[in-house]
Amino acid sequence: MIRRTLAATGLISATLLAAAACSAQPAAGEKPFSETVVADFESPWAMAVLPDGNALVTEKDGRMRLLIIASGNAKNSVTATMPVEGVPKTDSAGQGALMDVALAPGFARNHHVYFSGSVAGEGGKGVALWRGTLHLDAPGPRLEGVEELFRARPFVEGNGHYSGRIAFSPDGKYLFFTNGDRQKFTPAQDPKVTLGKVLRLTLDGKPAPGNPLAAKGFAPEIWSYGHRNLLGIAFDAQGNLWEQEMGPKGGDEVNLITPGQNYGWPNASNGSHYDGRDIPDHMPGDGYAAPKVSWNPVISPGGLMIYSGSMFPQWKGDAFIGGLSSKSLVRVDLNGTNAAKGDQWDMGARIREVEQGPDGAIWVLEDGGESQGRLIKLTAR
Repeated sequence: MIRRTLAATGLISATLLAAAACSAQPAAGEKPFSETVVADFESPWAMAVLPDGNALVTEKDGRMRLLIIASGNAKNSVTATMPVEGVPKTDSAGQGALMDVALAPGFARNHHVYFSGSVAGEGGKGVALWRGTLHLDAPGPRLEGVEELFRARPFVEGNGHYSGRIAFSPDGKYLFFTNGDRQKFTPAQDPKVTLGKVLRLTLDGKPAPGNPLAAKGFAPEIWSYGHRNLLGIAFDAQGNLWEQEMGPKGGDEVNLITPGQNYGWPNASNGSHYDGRDIPDHMPGDGYAAPKVSWNPVISPGGLMIYSGSMFPQWKGDAFIGGLSSKSLVRVDLNGTNAAKGDQWDMGARIREVEQGPDGAIWVLEDGGESQGRLIKLTAR
């Protein structure tokens, strides 16, 4: 067991943190869950739960940490956080960060971890995808054999809209990777570049065979295009691929991603440019796939999780989104290939990431900065 190995090496004792229950519970009926603060991080970005309930957490400044839940699922469990060594250097200026982290298909056998981040290089900056093997024995948690599998094309100047979210196909054969438009608008419609796209790759980071647009002259990795800043992507139990992205001034979106589709950006959006210039709304017959749900005013969506647990049976199969500027947790009701707005709970802090624990609890990570960067566990009342 991870925690037994770490305790034996003496690594756990130096960084023990006392978890604290939130001091004020909401009024009866306001929220259908209780909130327990588990740990505190420096501007966390993403989280991946390990099979034993521990987790990997990335932080904006380029650190990855192992979170150890020392006393299991106890509400007031004691935790420890430890740095994970072997992470490549990232560029954290602006919206840059060490970004997503995801366990590989077959993690219990191969211990592979995929992760993404923004890096500087020829032409400017862009998002990269890596894979490494996680080791948890002495001298401490680390990634070995790290290799860069893919980087966005082209690198451009600027510090925004990297995206960098990761999802694996239900059969475990392919990896879906989001590349933002880098605040450059038109690359989202350019068939030759990966910016503003959902990509489908092999587990080694190569273009997946059978991608729908390659025969039409598109970059061979492209699965869908016409996207802005894609900060969440996940499959539901039926194999549907859902994606959420930040719109401009208004027009945050949840999309059902289907192969070869053009989702419109920057030619169509339910929002407007920040300077007030209009963008044509999505309209039937315009040739662009319209969002299943959109928000105006915006929620500024962070991570995306589709719930499959039993702790909240009423929400099984629904999507959960972290709200940044809205400081909220947002539920979207998914019904087959349709979606509708559900609940939006005020969390009092920018929520960057949402994940599901092994016991069906919902975990949310605050964004840091003006928020505290806490990890909060949501459990049924």
